[in-house]
Amino acid sequence: MTTFVITVPGTFVAGITDTSCATLEGKLAEQHTNLSESQGLDLLSVNDDGTFSIRLEVEAADRYQAELDAVGLVSTALQETGFSEEDAPLGTPAVTGIDSDL
Repeated sequence: MTTFVITVPGTFVAGITDTSCATLEGKLAEQHTNLSESQGLDLLSVNDDGTFSIRLEVEAADRYQAELDAVGLVSTALQETGFSEEDAPLGTPAVTGIDSDL
């Protein structure tokens, strides 16, 4: 298995409060560990225009599966925080780091 850092972009259409931001970060915190932190990546970055990037670590056999898993984790965390797919549509995920034992 390979550990991938996946960046999932999106947009908060209706905005986000500090409380919602903290709740979302809490739900995703276990997916943000040594690899992404050592690269200096923040778990959640929110811009003034409502666009955001979430960076997660995902273990998977390949890049495709890692991206699917990351989007699933982010979608679930957003829903649990009270955001529908329309409130926070996601963009295309991208691999921003890889750690492999190969």
